[in-house]
Formats: sequence, C-alpha cells, structure tokens
Amino acid sequence: MKITELLQAKGVKLGVAASSQAEAIEALVDLQVSCGAVADRDAYREAVLAREAEFSTAVGEGVAIPHAKTAAVAQPGLVAITVPGGVDWKAPDGKPSDLIFLIAAPDTQANVHLEVLAKLSALLMHPEFPAALRAASSVEEFLATIDEAEADYDAKQAAKAEQAERAKAAVSKVAQGASSQGPRTAEGGLPLILAITACPTGIAHTYMAAENLEKVAGEMGVTIKRDPGLRRHQERPHGSRDRRLRRHHHRCRQGHRALAL
Repeated sequence: MKITELLQAKGVKLGVAASSQAEAIEALVDLQVSCGAVADRDAYREAVLAREAEFSTAVGEGVAIPHAKTAAVAQPGLVAITVPGGVDWKAPDGKPSDLIFLIAAPDTQANVHLEVLAKLSALLMHPEFPAALRAASSVEEFLATIDEAEADYDAKQAAKAEQAERAKAAVSKVAQGASSQGPRTAEGGLPLILAITACPTGIAHTYMAAENLEKVAGEMGVTIKRDPGLRRHQERPHGSRDRRLRRHHHRCRQGHRALAL
C-alpha cells in the first residue's frame, strides 16, 4: 500500500488558519471524518487529546504526528494540514508545528496500514522531505511530493536489504571462525548493535527513532539490527504498559534517540 492510498486528496488541507493546538486538532479530526475513517468523532477526538496528554507528539523541526488507536475508528486513516506560522505543540526543540499529520488506527489486530505509516515517519526524518511538503502550492503537488519521495525510499530500502543479506553472510562467516570470547563483531571488527525503540501507541514515533538510529549507524560504519517493537506492545492493553516503556520513549522523542543494547 502506498502512502497516498491512505492519504486521500480530500484529507489534505493547506494553509489552515489555526491559532492553537486544539484548533489544529479540530481541523484534522474533521478531515478524518470527511474521509470516512472515523465512526465516532467525539470519541476519536478525545482519544487524540488523551494521547497528547501523555506527552507531545511533536517531533521537532515543525513536524507533529498526533495519533490514536481506538474503537472509534472505522478504518485506517491519515490526514495532513499545513499551518502558516505554526502552533505550539510542546515540541522538544520549542519550535511551533506547521506540518501536522493525524493518524487514525482501528483498535484491531490488523496492521496492514502500519507499514505505510512507518514509511511516512521515516521519510519525515529527512529535512528535505517536510520542506518540500511545506513548499507545495496545491494538494496535488503535496501528494506528488510524497509519491516521489516514497519511490526513492523504496529503492533505497531494496538496496539496503540486499546489503543486509551480504552483511549477514559475512557475519555468519566470521562467527563460524570466532572464539567464544569477546563481543560479537561484524566484518571489519566493528561491534554489532541491537537497538530497540518503542512508543506507547506503537504507530509513528518508534519508527522515527529507528530510522534515526539506522542513519547514525550508517554514518559510524557499524552494523545495526533495529526492532521498532511494534507487535509486542500492541498485544498489551494500553493501561498495562510499564512506566519504564514510557520513560524510554520519552528519551527516544527527545531528538529521536533510543536505547542501544
């Protein structure tokens, strides 16, 4: 599924006149309703606000990705607005948010849409992408920008997958001849790193943290295995999540850092 299959043209509104986070959320929820994603508007809005009450879904650099997983959602939905001048979203960098995506996720075990949302979250980690979206002069240009960025992302992911297979083969070769002492290393003697990221809802921020970890690992020349930890967190009811997970995600959100083990 492409991002623009989830994000409809009528789900995008440019130049929204909102003076606060609450007004922006109202505009976004209205878009979700008009796209047919939400069965109960009030219940969905309350779920979005409850998620914000935990801690801000702003990721910095003018981008926010509010979201909610609730029975009030009839089908997966994604909508977006731009807000000239931005609104305060309690972002980690203190900047107002002017590019805002709202995610609607049904409270089911079906997660087909999460691959799309993971991809969007990863794309938003690259400054040139949100900059191009802000510069779009029409909804059509906004969606075309997403299509182009997604095609480039898919090509790069395919190349990464091929590279990962080669690295896996190299690691296997090293492991066969390695002694049982010392840390496990990849080709070139650098350590292998396992990184686990998390988000209380498991929708967007965990993927952004994972994307940033992979980016930094590439710059450092180390091999990294990243796990957004999606399935295990979704299997638990929201109220039973460990406080340590929330503190961990808070650290992820602050600059999209995550714990590497």
